[in-house]
Amino acid sequence: MAVIELKNVSKIYQMEKVQVKAVDNASFKIEQGEFAALSGPSGSGKSTLLNIIGLIDLPNSGSIILEGNDVYKGIDLEKSKKVPFKIDSKLTELRRAHLGFIFQTFNLIPVLNVWENVEFPLTLGTSPASSLSASEKKDWVSFLLETVGLTDWKNHKPSELSGGQRQRVAIARALVTKAPIILADEPTANLDSKNGDQILELMKDLNQKLKTTFVFSTHDPKIVAMSDHVIKLRDGKILEQ
Repeated sequence: MAVIELKNVSKIYQMEKVQVKAVDNASFKIEQGEFAALSGPSGSGKSTLLNIIGLIDLPNSGSIILEGNDVYKGIDLEKSKKVPFKIDSKLTELRRAHLGFIFQTFNLIPVLNVWENVEFPLTLGTSPASSLSASEKKDWVSFLLETVGLTDWKNHKPSELSGGQRQRVAIARALVTKAPIILADEPTANLDSKNGDQILELMKDLNQKLKTTFVFSTHDPKIVAMSDHVIKLRDGKILEQ
């Protein structure tokens, strides 16, 4: 079953007097449980496309369907230069219900310790994990920290962790809401090769154990080699999928 489907999606940026088509009429499907990569050189449109899937960037045209939800149905995207509050509220709800994010800069909250950083998304509103009891949520956070190898570091602040450890926290945080789709933007870009390889192996293992769909924006050949679905881009166009 396709958990992500894009139909004729385009994104245009106005750069002074020039229009730049960052994504050009993209159409593809990503199936449940896939380890998928949006791959291409710098400027190919892969990060913009990931942000569109993540409901962070508004496309200029096309359809995005997340787990059967036609996100922009009935919305005139050409007229929506700025996202109205009603649409933004809908997108926030959909993100919480369907998506988890892993950023290359980790984006951890410095004043919170490891446990608190992982637990934090559970406090933000409705998500697939909302039905868990308080004790079940505690057990789930504990399980994720054990899975990413950070049980002994749960009381440490981000500043006391290595880059690889911070990324492991970010992975656990992305998974904690039980979101079925995890989006990762160049997740190994700020890591050395050893830590990068370990993070990739961890994500692949979680993908197989939890059946979570992972979608990467990357030019890392190691991620591409590990992926079971590669969508290649250049100049905003899909060359191969």
